[in-house]
Amino acid sequence: MEAIKKARAILNDVIFGKEEVIDLLYIALLAQGHVLLESVPGTGKTKLAKSFAKVMDGKFGRVQFTPDVLPSDVTGIRFFNPKTQEFELRVGPIASNVLLADEINRATPKTQSSLLEIMEENQATIDGETISIQRPFIVIATQNPVESNYGTFPLPEAQLDRFLFQIDLGYPTLQDDKQILSTYRTTDPYETIKATLSLDDIRHQQAQIKHVHVSDAVTDYLLALVHQSRQHPEVELGVSPRGMLALMRAAQARAAIDNRDYITPSDVKILVPYVFPHRIILTMEGSIKKTRMQIVNEIIEAVPVPVEQVSK
Repeated sequence: MEAIKKARAILNDVIFGKEEVIDLLYIALLAQGHVLLESVPGTGKTKLAKSFAKVMDGKFGRVQFTPDVLPSDVTGIRFFNPKTQEFELRVGPIASNVLLADEINRATPKTQSSLLEIMEENQATIDGETISIQRPFIVIATQNPVESNYGTFPLPEAQLDRFLFQIDLGYPTLQDDKQILSTYRTTDPYETIKATLSLDDIRHQQAQIKHVHVSDAVTDYLLALVHQSRQHPEVELGVSPRGMLALMRAAQARAAIDNRDYITPSDVKILVPYVFPHRIILTMEGSIKKTRMQIVNEIIEAVPVPVEQVSK
């Protein structure tokens, strides 16, 4: 995992005070998941996604979503070439290793849905032709809080469930702001980023994490958390089987990045606040009294943590 550690260090020199968020991005990459970054404008969501892509020796695609963006602008289109007198397929920005879906909640539901097949199956159907997307492939979507925007379209539950993590960047601390001013006053670290993470390395690590050991105790703990989300009196819809598998794979990736070949309960517990909130729907009474994160914290507190596993 030395290449991953080096890539993380590079990003920490570009985006200050977001070490945990950067770690989550690499966990999602190895777990073959996707990430939804949410925060108010100007907090570095797009900069983080672009920097993450630049560290990789792969192809970067970007879609700036607006209400007039069409599904074909995302996936591609078949057009008539007058020179050859034939229809040709032109694949859109999805033909990349890192796809930045910037301000995804500004797109219409029809355009948002164009990403569903890609995110779940690593393929896209364009005019009846199925195109496979080369791995590694990760969608990093950004959105501003819905309640502070006009002309936005909240992501439906089916699409939210396809994101491994939903991460709130939040504002930097005073010390981080001071470091940003000091560093960016004379230079932009983004300009000096060089690709250090090869696609072959990523594919190898993605295959390796599947062999990270998951003990029976940790499995039972993970399942207890999932089922507690479904049984909570203020939750209408709990975590799906897709979310359950996503949590396990993310925990395996976290353990691998930490140079361990086994998962501990802490791996699971630390990731739950990023995996569960966007996957649960509260009852009407619950949504009036509490936030999703408060409910998730109650779920975590309700499930006893097994003794830490120090080995297989």
